[in-house]
Amino acid sequence: MTDWRAVAWGAAVFLVIAAFGTAIPIVGQLGAGLVGGAVAGYLAGGGLGSGAYHGLLAGSVTGIAYTLLFALVGGALGLAGGGPFGGLVGGVGILVLGVVITLVFALESAVAGAIGAVLAE
Repeated sequence: MTDWRAVAWGAAVFLVIAAFGTAIPIVGQLGAGLVGGAVAGYLAGGGLGSGAYHGLLAGSVTGIAYTLLFALVGGALGLAGGGPFGGLVGGVGILVLGVVITLVFALESAVAGAIGAVLAE
């Protein structure tokens, strides 16, 4: 059963650390994913599988939130600079990149979630 409280806390921690982690582009985002996934796994407990599952969900939720935010901003900037076609290209390009980023966030958070769940026991 999914513990949405653990997922929400993991995603919130991920988002807060990632917001400050933008100063260190790659390390900051990856570190945020590891901490957020570990928080979700720790709060959910239940062993490796449960921790990985909850970490995966926290990373996915965060990746989707990031993707939607940046696709909207990219689409608006493309619309302002290149008209309707520029907005479409900008938004879709960012959306495709966002899918890849979401997968990375989800996988690293799943690993961290499993570790967090083991630490909870």
